[in-house]
This record gives sequence, C-alpha cells and structure tokens, in this order.
Amino acid sequence: MNVSETKSEGLLREFQIVITAAEIDAEVTKKLGEIAATVKIPGFRPGKVPMSVVKSRFSDQVRGDAIKVALDEGAKRAIEGNDLRLASQPQVDITAYDEGNDLEASLSCEVMPQISMPDLGKLNIERPIIDSNPQEVEETLARIADENRPTVPFTKGRAAKVGDVAIIDFIGRIDGEAFEGGTAEGHSLELGSNSFIPGFEDGLVGAKAGATLNVSVPFPEDYQAAHLAGKLAVFEVMIREIHEKADARVDGDLATRLGFENLDGLRGAISEQINGQHQTALRQAVKKNVLDALADGEAFDVPPSLLKQEYESVAKAMNADVQVHEQNDGQDIGEDRPAADEGLDASAKEEAKTVAMRRVRLGLLLTEIGRQNNIEVSEEDTRQAVFEEARRHPGQEQMVLEYFQKNPKAMQQISGPIFEDKVVDFILEIAKVIDIRIDAQTLYQVPDEEGGTKKSAAKKSAAKKSAAKKSAAKKSAAKKSAANKGCGEKVCGEKVCGENVCGEKGNHQKLI
Repeated sequence: MNVSETKSEGLLREFQIVITAAEIDAEVTKKLGEIAATVKIPGFRPGKVPMSVVKSRFSDQVRGDAIKVALDEGAKRAIEGNDLRLASQPQVDITAYDEGNDLEASLSCEVMPQISMPDLGKLNIERPIIDSNPQEVEETLARIADENRPTVPFTKGRAAKVGDVAIIDFIGRIDGEAFEGGTAEGHSLELGSNSFIPGFEDGLVGAKAGATLNVSVPFPEDYQAAHLAGKLAVFEVMIREIHEKADARVDGDLATRLGFENLDGLRGAISEQINGQHQTALRQAVKKNVLDALADGEAFDVPPSLLKQEYESVAKAMNADVQVHEQNDGQDIGEDRPAADEGLDASAKEEAKTVAMRRVRLGLLLTEIGRQNNIEVSEEDTRQAVFEEARRHPGQEQMVLEYFQKNPKAMQQISGPIFEDKVVDFILEIAKVIDIRIDAQTLYQVPDEEGGTKKSAAKKSAAKKSAAKKSAAKKSAAKKSAANKGCGEKVCGEKVCGENVCGEKGNHQKLI
C-alpha cells in the first residue's frame, strides 16, 4: 500500500491511496480460507467444503470487505501518519479499480486550523444579577391571597351563585345503576371552577342549603374513563351548606394555611421562586457575554464544509418560506427543495453568513479550550440530560428514552450543550467576572449575535408572514427529534439572532 499527499491548500488536505492487486488478493484468500474452515453448506461436512464452492458463494462479499478494510487502513495511515487533527469527516472515493489490478483511491479532508488561545485570565465578563422586585413580590402575594381566600357559611339563606363553595353529598347513576367513583360525601365544590364534568356545577347555581336535587349531565365523548364516555348520568345531590368567599387577606393565617411559619417565610419563598424563574435567562446572558469576549479574539480560518453547513442552518431558521415548504412537503428532500437562503435579500444573507462564521469559530475555539484543559462529558452527564429531556415530554417519557437509545447520533448531539456549559463554567472560574445588577426588562431584551438589541431585518420580515405560515412552521418544528431543540440552536448553544430566552419571557408559574 502506498499513501501520498497530493494537495495541501489552506485547511484542505488530499491524499492518493494505492492498494496493490496482490495485497487485495492476499486478504481475499485469507478470508476465504477462514470461511472454508467453519462454513456449513448442505451436502458437505464442516471444514470439507471445496474452495471452488466457497469462492463462488462468498468471493464478491469477501472482496468488498477486504477493499473496505484496506481503505480504512489507508485513511488511518494518511491521518495518523501526518498527525492530522480532522475538523470534518474525511471523504474516501475509489478512482480506479478492476479486479486483478491495483486499486486507486483519493482521500480528502479538512483539518483543524491553528487557533491562538486567548488568555482566559484577562477576559472581563459581566455577569448579570437580578433581585426580585418588592412590588412584584407583593403583587404575587396579593394574587395568592385572592386565590386562597377562606370561605364562611352564609349568614342569610340566599341562593348559590358562581364563586360560592357548596358542601355536597352526591351519588351518580347511569341507567339507574350507581357507578364506581360517582359517590362522595362532604365534598367542597367551588361553583364555576370547572372541576366537575361540564354542566354539573351549572346545575347547582341557584340552589339553597338543605336542598336535594337531581342534576343530569352527559359525560364528554372523550372522557378519560372509556366506560363512562358519552353516557348520560343523573346525580342525586344533597346540598349541606353553601359558603361564600371572605375578603382576601395577606396575613399570618394565609401563610399558615399554605404551610409557612409566618408571613415573612411566605414572602421569602415567593422571592426565591421569582428569582428562580429568571435563572435560565441569566445563564444564557452570562454565557453570551463569555462568547462575545471570545469572539473578540484573534480570527482564524474555518473549514469550508463546516461554514457551509452552519450557513444553511442559520439561513433556514431565518427563512419562514423554507420552513413552510418543508412542512407542506412533509420532508426536506426532492428536486423541488428550495435553497436554505432562497428568498432572503442580500442583507439577510450577509447576516446569516456573519452569524454562521461566528458560530463555527466559537465552536472550534470552545472545543480547543476543552481539549487543552481535559474537559469531557461523562456518560452520567449524558444520561442525566436524556432523563431531563424525557421529563419535558409528560406521557411520552419512555418513547423519548427509546429514541435516544436507538440513535447514537442523537445521544452525541445532546452531549454538545453539556460540553459547552462545562467549558463556559471553566472560563468563568478563571476570567475576571464582574457582577452587574439589572432589571427584568433589560434581561429579556432580545439581542442580536453582534451584541446589539435590535431584531434583525430578516426576523422582522419573517414576523410579517401570515398566521398560517407561522402555524405551519411551528408544526414542522414540533416534528423534529427530541434532540433537536429548535429556535435555531446550534454550536455553542447560541440561537438565531440571539434568542437565548426563547419561551422564557413572561413564563411565571404560580407559587401555589
């Protein structure tokens, strides 16, 4: 075998691999001999099958395997023999081969660029910190108090209305027979809460304490209990008491009813929860500041194939028309598939190129920092990330877990953000970190990837698309695998036009 370099231009390397006919024939003869010693063929004893029969049945398969092994060995010699660090998957093509003659093949690959490592200790990184706004805490406290108002019995015998709480005994029957789960005593039901099947609570509005009445309501056709779905039920209801909600009060009694020792404890819990809701956005903000600091470093060449791939990804995420086309076609294949940047104007294409270049450079730089500092993603890290992903899909956890188990590539993709976070944390330990206090409005401004706060022209254009197109694009995104996070998330965890808080703004959960 002979391996020789034929091209060295920028980051591109090409080699010629020549495997002699004698080497191929020797490997084929060796493999056929191994098969002949063990193969079982009707009419012959094991180990006694004539070589002519073995050749007729297995020669083509064995020759193909032998060529593959030889090509793998040739590629290994080219890469390891020249101490190459690859930036992309090498491409091997057979350029000439006829049985009985030498085989010639070409290998092309892109190598990692020379990267000047920044002095991480001299990086100045701003880390935003946000304190819960006292007014926001009090507003949340008032809302909780309103949602948890105590109830008191009527002082006068007025009829029940929406918002009242009825203390009831009931028994439900279908075709005159009581059914399982349809009976209760002393049950507290807030009228208008929609906690019972539709129509039941409406049937109690206007009734008075002490009354007994029948409420006829059908179970919904899609009711979770199949044996009840769509059937008409008659509930015999006895109204013991009717309570009305007292005024909302923010006091120690409220805190006690919610499981806290005092009102200060409840306020503290609310403050912690509000701060916790900002943690994802705060993390993305400091991560972007780290990436911005790295991006200001010395530029270097990037492998053309990586840049092309990233450009197409960015352009597609910016291009609503392409997303709608893929949704309508059901898949991203075919001669009619539009180019990722088809329909984008020159300014948008230039922006996509700039973003792609930044991402690829940052990705390579983070990889190099991780490599030089022995930062790795463990199997346990990946396993935990898969479980976290599964928990984001209630009811489909097993399906998500099986998807990752059967798709090693998806498992590799999910480890990427873990690696990036580990490298970012490493940088934050070494760099000069300056804590700055900001408010929520500043935190949730949408910056672009160049450090500004204006949305890109391409995003504005996409926002003008019809509601139908938006809906189609969303449906298309929903069909992506669990490993694909959407929102244009690619290398370094960055997202198209810096939407690092996608889905987080305003997503405040109730404390209770």
